[in-house]
Amino acid sequence: MFAVEAFSGTKEEMYEELLRQAKGLLAGERDLIANAANVSALIWQIVPDLNWAGFYFMKRGELVLGPFQGKPACVRIAVGKGVCGTAVARRATMLVEDVHAFPGHIACDSASNSELVVPLVHGGHVHGVLDLDSPRLKRFDGVDQRGFEQLVAHFVAATDFDVH
Repeated sequence: MFAVEAFSGTKEEMYEELLRQAKGLLAGERDLIANAANVSALIWQIVPDLNWAGFYFMKRGELVLGPFQGKPACVRIAVGKGVCGTAVARRATMLVEDVHAFPGHIACDSASNSELVVPLVHGGHVHGVLDLDSPRLKRFDGVDQRGFEQLVAHFVAATDFDVH
């Protein structure tokens, strides 16, 4: 049995704890859906000020909704569209302080004001993204970006991806 531990400390310490617990959850399991479901639930439990945390996976040339926590979301996102599609097209993390100022932002939840999207890159391919939304403007900073990039790197290494 796995229990999410309560957290108190600095933001950097929170990401160290998030990674530690994620490593425990992912140990011995390589299934994409199982790992994505557990990681999105773990993020939801530990990281404050989020209104959506989850995954989109590349299928037939577009992003398709995967496991998440939060309100129902957009099911399909074209590469190059919105923050998620832009992260795939650029193969880079997108930190958006104000989504309303982002050209072409896709508003799945009108309460979202800032967003952080980290691409899942493995074997030279982008297999999807980890998407995080917050109702707070400027919720994400460089510490969040580094913390989630480390988490995604471990997730990708611990997970089997189908070859497209």
